[in-house]
Amino acid sequence: MRRYGMYDASRGLTLAFAAALAGLGLWGATEVGTQTTGDFWIAMLILAAAGLLMALSNHVGTWTKGLRLRLSPSTFVLAFLPVLVCVGWILIASQPGSGWQEGRIHSWSDSIGILGLVHSVGLWRGVLAFGFGLVLGLSFDGVPAPPEEAAPGYSGPARATTPRPADEPVAAERRWNRRREPAPPPETPADEPTRTRTPAR
Repeated sequence: MRRYGMYDASRGLTLAFAAALAGLGLWGATEVGTQTTGDFWIAMLILAAAGLLMALSNHVGTWTKGLRLRLSPSTFVLAFLPVLVCVGWILIASQPGSGWQEGRIHSWSDSIGILGLVHSVGLWRGVLAFGFGLVLGLSFDGVPAPPEEAAPGYSGPARATTPRPADEPVAAERRWNRRREPAPPPETPADEPTRTRTPAR
């Protein structure tokens, strides 16, 4: 049976470190508080970031396993968008004071008969914000990286597909060859005797 001692240890340490950072974020959210509308949304954003961190910690070291991180379109549409609508609806309805669009969401919830449910679930708004970030992080997954295509090697200069026959030179070559031919020697008249020059002594 194959052992995964080092892998399990590094994964455990990574998860523990992510949990520590998420816990630090939760403490920071409690320090911010939810008394005002601005503080409320800052605290919810910190909680959502903590959930996102916990989900992405599972993909730390993805590149060392030959994988790459990508956002799954189907998961994003089928899982994250419904969570975004539901969590956003409840958080807007449960924000303190008369925040952004709170009155409209209350009116719509009362009209469709879910106002009591919104108020009940809104008591756990911190958990909703954390789960919102968690689902966003789970929309990412590790897939095999595409293979790198090797660049084609140099195969010399390109050659013509239909080489010119060697025994059929073009007209320019014919003219050039004619100019390079040596001139014929001058002809000696037949009636003129050839004189032999006697070297002087």
